[in-house]
Amino acid sequence: MVLESYVVVHNIAKRHNVGTLARSATAFGVSELILVGRRDFNSFGSHGSSNHVRFRHFHSLQDARQFLKDKDCDICGVEITHDALPVNQHPFNKSTAFLLGNEGSGLSPKEIEICDFFVYIPQYGCGTASLNVTVAASIVLHHYAVWAGFDERSRDGNKFVVAERPVKQGRRNYCTEGDDSIIEERKARRENAANGFFDETESGNSSSSNLLDALFVDG
Repeated sequence: MVLESYVVVHNIAKRHNVGTLARSATAFGVSELILVGRRDFNSFGSHGSSNHVRFRHFHSLQDARQFLKDKDCDICGVEITHDALPVNQHPFNKSTAFLLGNEGSGLSPKEIEICDFFVYIPQYGCGTASLNVTVAASIVLHHYAVWAGFDERSRDGNKFVVAERPVKQGRRNYCTEGDDSIIEERKARRENAANGFFDETESGNSSSSNLLDALFVDG
């Protein structure tokens, strides 16, 4: 059985955190970083790692859930719930997607609803109530990689060997999604504009394409 891990990010508040998440994702063998809702972000902190992890975009949590279920993938919420299991006990069974909540409020009820189980990170000091979302993701993804038995990357001196930059497939600044999804989004934008609704993914006179062109700007 080939095991894979995914990271699901839903309307993350601090967009620059996605760049750091991309860096952790590629370090720990994540197959795809899935953006749900807004897709524009600042990749500051990725240090070029966003070129080595695939991005995919969905408009809703249910669309993302269906995609993951079609891949026979569990969805694990990273949250301190009453039934959450310690991540160091490695409570995994198969390919797993890790859903990370908003930095301030954690997972929302809708996010909790699509999760199959939850993990939390045990803490041993008394100085903080929770961890930064990118730190939490790194710890959880490392534990999954250990459990899954991913091959350790070779080292050169005091650094790990970085793969050559992948050959670009299509435009570099677009998430991986099908034509139907792009058509659906454009249709929704036209309908919102006709009804006088403001699209939260746009600002000023920037178009959707301009926002997407900022996706993978190395920081």
